[in-house]
Amino acid sequence: MSRGYETGSDRKGGRPLQITLFGPSTRFLSGITYFTIRLANALSGVAGVDALLFRHMLPLRLFPGWRRVGKSLTRERFRTEVRVHELMDWYNPVSWMRAFRVARRSDALIIPWWTSSVAHMYLFLQLLNGWRRFSVIEFHEPVDPLEDASFPLRIYSRITGRLVRWLADGFVTHTRYDRDLIVRRYHIPEGEIDLIPHGLYDQYERIDQQTARGALGIREEYVILFFGLLRRFKGVRFLIEGFEMLPDEIRSRSRLCIVGEAWEDRESVERARASSDSDRITVVDRYISDDEVALYYSASDVFAGPYTRESHDPCAVCHIAMSYGQPVVASHTGGIKESLGSYKGVFFVPPEEPSAIAGALAEVYKVRGRRYPVPEELRWDRIAEQWKILLEKGIAEKKRVE
Repeated sequence: MSRGYETGSDRKGGRPLQITLFGPSTRFLSGITYFTIRLANALSGVAGVDALLFRHMLPLRLFPGWRRVGKSLTRERFRTEVRVHELMDWYNPVSWMRAFRVARRSDALIIPWWTSSVAHMYLFLQLLNGWRRFSVIEFHEPVDPLEDASFPLRIYSRITGRLVRWLADGFVTHTRYDRDLIVRRYHIPEGEIDLIPHGLYDQYERIDQQTARGALGIREEYVILFFGLLRRFKGVRFLIEGFEMLPDEIRSRSRLCIVGEAWEDRESVERARASSDSDRITVVDRYISDDEVALYYSASDVFAGPYTRESHDPCAVCHIAMSYGQPVVASHTGGIKESLGSYKGVFFVPPEEPSAIAGALAEVYKVRGRRYPVPEELRWDRIAEQWKILLEKGIAEKKRVE
């Protein structure tokens, strides 16, 4: 089969780079949605961008947060320069054909991989495109933990994932740790995987701390925040134990806020409510709108990410904390170390060690109120330039082998 490159017109004539980026629409709001919007907006500064979005991503009841699907929970929007096409439905091949007519105008396709539930749509578009466009898989999760725990989903993910990877030209991860995981799991040569950092989520309003605390009804002087979907690998139970182990003079002045929709980790919710310090622990078990995100981060003194393993998610929520200049207490695991390594405000702890978490929180208490500079390499304009260089290089190499 020929892998010749073709496009609607010759880029040598001065036509700018054209990119199609896939991702979920705001109907299925999650960290990947925000990433899709931020990356598309950043890329629109260096190229023409089409955002092809999944309108109905999978059967509704299979989505853990199905009760909030379609609700307006974010003010984040695509720039007017981004051509947005919210049209792909998991059950409708006609919508896939419409998506193909958009994608065929591009020079390069960016295909995010975080769930295999959309893999059949990727395969359809990749097969129609043949080898004509440079395509890159951008890995968020090598395998979703929920899918990996189910035998039928695990088999489906392995089969479809293998085909999607075989049809791709290149691969991108956010950390060397993720790259090594993918090399081991999928046997992709290390040299075929490029590293591009995950950008900061710096879109949220900065609110005066006392004003934010007043709006949330918080009176304590030291506020510890966990934010994000509650999943077992995020280690919230260890954070609760660590909070209980704080010295009395600190704990009596502190509030732990556990904020986010519980998926498979109901255990941590019940653990917090049964804690001997439950009167100092706030649990907000629902998806949080953008306005509330700003309130909780602005009210907090420190962000805690006690993850038991690496995932894309800690990058997102820790990066919000970094954009606020907050101290971060994070597990010393895999790619988290890389994601936060250049940040001066990180306090690393071993995973699954409540006493270490308590010690780090006590250290932050001594310097509460201190803010840290944002790492320049995580700004979206710099990330967009890295993507442009990668894509143009890949397109040129693909043309040479036609």
